[in-house]
Amino acid sequence: MAKKTYLPEQIINKLREAEILLNQGATIAEASRKIGVTEQTYYRWRREYGGMRIKQARRLKELEKENTRLKKLVADLSLDISILKEAVRGNF
Repeated sequence: MAKKTYLPEQIINKLREAEILLNQGATIAEASRKIGVTEQTYYRWRREYGGMRIKQARRLKELEKENTRLKKLVADLSLDISILKEAVRGNF
């Protein structure tokens, strides 16, 4: 089975569909099957996106991207600093 990547907006909509099905008396297995994901995926999505609005999910993904970019920047700067410190000590 091919792995499909969903956008946060799509995930939230699918979680809403599942909640409606659950309120109508369906089991979690049935609801997850009807929205086209496994139970594990449903639980993971619910843990990550449960109670979020679409706008909040977009903002979360933006912040995660920015955080990743900043971590890479800090790692590069730390490497540059350590190289410069060694050069100042004369250990090259």
